[in-house]
Amino acid sequence: MPKRKLQGEIVSNKMQNTVVVQVERIKEHPRYKRRYKVFKKYKAHVEKNGFKVGDRVIIEECRPLSKEKRWKVVKKI
Repeated sequence: MPKRKLQGEIVSNKMQNTVVVQVERIKEHPRYKRRYKVFKKYKAHVEKNGFKVGDRVIIEECRPLSKEKRWKVVKKI
């Protein structure tokens, strides 16, 4: 099975080897058909911490690295 990839923006880089990435999705209300944004935050592993808050990155699913980390940063956009 292929690994999932998501695109998001870094909102925190205060931890060692970890960044918090906020992913934005657009959903549509089933009844009223209005589209709205939904945000979710993922903790992602990064080898060298050269990322700043506001950078757009692609994250990829990986094996569990800690209690909450199941993603790793692939590249900066």
